[in-house]
Amino acid sequence: VQLQASGGGLVQPGGSLRLSCAASGSIFGRNVMAWYRQAPGKQRELVAAITSDGVANYADSVKGRFTISRVNAKNTVYLHLNSLKPEDTAVYYCYAWGSIPTTVGQGTQVTVSS
Repeated sequence: VQLQASGGGLVQPGGSLRLSCAASGSIFGRNVMAWYRQAPGKQRELVAAITSDGVANYADSVKGRFTISRVNAKNTVYLHLNSLKPEDTAVYYCYAWGSIPTTVGQGTQVTVSS
C-alpha cells in the first residue's frame, strides 16, 4: 500500500485547507486511516483518525475545527482544517493500519501565518 498526501499550503490565521490522502490498493476500506502532524522541534502527534466504518476521533487541540472523512470507493481520506491557528503549522502525514503493517505517506506542509 502506498499513501499520497496533498493539499498543504500557506494560509492566514482563521483560514481553511483540505488535505487529501489517496491510497493504492483495494484494501483501503479495511484499515484505520489517520493524520499525524509534526511541528519543528516537536514530537509527531495524532491529529485525527477514522475507522473503516466511519468512527472518528480527534486530538483535543483540533476538536471542533478539523474534520476527518473518508470515501472508500475513491480510496481517499480527507482532513478539513478550519479556523486555522499559527500553532497548527506542521508537516501533516497520512497513516494507515489494520490489515496491513502501519504505513506512512510523505508529508504535506501546512503553514499558518499572516
